[in-house]
Amino acid sequence: MSQSTARKTPAPTNDRPEDRPHVLTLPLEEQQADREPHSYERWLIAKLMRMAGSPPLRFQLWNNEFIDPEEGHARFTLKLTDPKALFTLVTNPNLAFGDLYSAGRLQVDGDLSELMETLYRSIHNARQKWPKWLEALWRNHNPRSTGVSEARENIHHHYDLGNEFYRLWLDHAEMQYTCAYYETPDLTLEQAQLAKLEHVCRKLRLKPGMTVVEAGCGWGGLARYMARNYGVKVHSYNISKEQLTYAREEARRQQLNHLIEYVEDDYRNISGQYDAFVSIGMLEHVGKDNYLALSELISRSLKPDGLALLHSIGRNRPMLMNAWIEKRIFPGAYPPSISEFMGICEHSDFSVLDVENLRLHYAQTLTHWMERFRSNMDKVTEMYDGHFARAWEMYLAGSIAAFRAGSLQLFQVVFTHGGNNQLPQNRQDIYSSPAAPEA
Repeated sequence: MSQSTARKTPAPTNDRPEDRPHVLTLPLEEQQADREPHSYERWLIAKLMRMAGSPPLRFQLWNNEFIDPEEGHARFTLKLTDPKALFTLVTNPNLAFGDLYSAGRLQVDGDLSELMETLYRSIHNARQKWPKWLEALWRNHNPRSTGVSEARENIHHHYDLGNEFYRLWLDHAEMQYTCAYYETPDLTLEQAQLAKLEHVCRKLRLKPGMTVVEAGCGWGGLARYMARNYGVKVHSYNISKEQLTYAREEARRQQLNHLIEYVEDDYRNISGQYDAFVSIGMLEHVGKDNYLALSELISRSLKPDGLALLHSIGRNRPMLMNAWIEKRIFPGAYPPSISEFMGICEHSDFSVLDVENLRLHYAQTLTHWMERFRSNMDKVTEMYDGHFARAWEMYLAGSIAAFRAGSLQLFQVVFTHGGNNQLPQNRQDIYSSPAAPEA
């Protein structure tokens, strides 16, 4: 068995987590496809299709034989290049679909995002009739630990792939790898990401001279925006070396480093009290076993009249992350349901002031990312390899589909201490003028 690695450079000898190579491991077994399909293999495909709710797709087998859907017309074609790919897919499609696509052993004729959305909707309806043994066979596994040392390794796996990689397809304004805010559907990615930052600042009611602590700062764009446009002092925590390198260089270049301290440390080590606590896109990596500790951290970090905002991918009900995403792309990931989200607030007697769901905004954000990613597929392949490029194409396409189909949500929640009476009477100030800058 051979394996695909994300980088072509040799692995360093230092075994510290932050110095290990950035690796995407995939099963790339070389398979023989020089025989005709057996009748039971055709039966397996028909059974698989019924279990998936009979979606409008057909299979093309390794001998170029087609198996059409039992009802209606096919909108998509899945080509399997070898017999073992079929057995792998049937055994655990949650993991195997992404692996086989990344390895080129499963090929798609049709729009990948539309195919994934069709499958998500069809399977969602069909799974209510699944036997318990099938639920057990196709189940997603528990996420990896998000303890202090494990969290560093998880973040390293995903975010330290190289700033050059993310520059190819993220916005050119503030390098935001989180949901943008499309006040109007015609906004550019850059406008929508700046609108998101402004939207967050308005919800926190920031004023010059305030202090803000940020848990998980990415490439530092929110901290720079808050300092530049609102004159606040920001402490931003992150454990990604590559992101912090970029963030500090940008703060110096924009002459904002006197207002911003980018701290290379785990969010659990935040100290001091602040006028605002904010975290954009980190809660997905915290792990539900750490929610109560996070709640207590926010409680002791927030001044009596301070405001907190958490922005996170979420679910309509508690469920595990897709096995392939958790294993190959986002180790340790767990998007909370709204009830789990509220548990963070309830534990420390916080008052919830505002809950907003930006699900379709994230679908549009991802669509813009996908357009830029696909226009740079050759560069991504050169930087890593073709299997890596296809894996990330699958990740982006599946994410677009999940937000469109409603299996993923995007929650923005604002809350404060239960006894805080220094609260706005309404939300008019948030919407008094457009959040997005002019083109």
